[in-house]
Amino acid sequence: MQQPNYLQVIAKRAHYYLFHITEEVSARGMPMEIALIPVVESTLDPFAFSYSGAAGLWQIMPRTGRHLGLMQNAWYDGRQSLRDSTDGALDYLQFLHDAFDGDWLLAVAAYNAGEGTIRKARRNNASKGLATDYWSLTLRREAYEYIPKIIAVAQIIATPDHYGLTIPFVANAPAFEIAQTDTTLHLDKAAQLAGADLETVRALNPGQLRDRLSPLGSTELLLPMGTRDDFHANLAQLEPNQGIPTGSYYVRNGDTLWDIARRLGTDIAVLRAMNDLRGDRIRAGDTLVVPNKFARADTGGNATDYRVRAGDSLYRIASRFQVSVSKIIDWNRLDPDAYLQPGQQLTLYISDS
Repeated sequence: MQQPNYLQVIAKRAHYYLFHITEEVSARGMPMEIALIPVVESTLDPFAFSYSGAAGLWQIMPRTGRHLGLMQNAWYDGRQSLRDSTDGALDYLQFLHDAFDGDWLLAVAAYNAGEGTIRKARRNNASKGLATDYWSLTLRREAYEYIPKIIAVAQIIATPDHYGLTIPFVANAPAFEIAQTDTTLHLDKAAQLAGADLETVRALNPGQLRDRLSPLGSTELLLPMGTRDDFHANLAQLEPNQGIPTGSYYVRNGDTLWDIARRLGTDIAVLRAMNDLRGDRIRAGDTLVVPNKFARADTGGNATDYRVRAGDSLYRIASRFQVSVSKIIDWNRLDPDAYLQPGQQLTLYISDS
């Protein structure tokens, strides 16, 4: 092989990710070679980014990620999360499999080159009376070599001795268990509570983009096997200011840190600490972490982000969440006469009752 350390690098990463991927592929009844796509796409590196903007184990583009429902913000990227990205990628592959009449080769080729590219290549062949299977298509070099690379990796894993290679041992066992937390702990604190090393916690939670757990992404925290119970027990013992349940606040034009602190019943120092701010400067469009217990006291509910959909109106949203139109306007400083725009983000405070 051209890269002598390639298998060692893959094996180290496989320890964290491959068992979960293969379990999900198997559960869906997909060919097991599908589990090798991340090996070819990213060398099993969830932190990998391409020049075109694709990210994560499955190298998912931002637009594709949004289409698949993967959360992407300044705190959290579902394209880099092991569980979220695997679910999204397998959903997409299943869609392509169905779109190409159950042909996995065409589906996997479309995953790499794009559905439109494969359809166009097949139309070109059909117009010339040629076969339209994957091996008969005329594709750019990278796309044409994609499936052979997956097949080659599968053959090496199946018969390493034939190629004079030794594959490092990777345990066929889960590498993590799932904890739940609604606090924005620093990752090093989370690792300490679990009795795990920080490098492992970071490797298991690549979707977390900051040193602090996201208030705007999954509430899941993946921890090494056997550490979840200790994490939950130690988390429960934290002093209140170390483990406050959190929500989010979307900064709007005219907001100041002082205004936000006053509105939520907290103080500026708390907001600075929770958002790693050195001063009081904030910008419209920023999303701040806020203590949920303060947000609840002032608004009567939990802070919830809502993204406006096509056809939404203030009245429809208010009816759906059983709040008043005037409160939505006040919470979000909206112009009552302006139309809502699809994709616009609102903050709603929803009562538990």
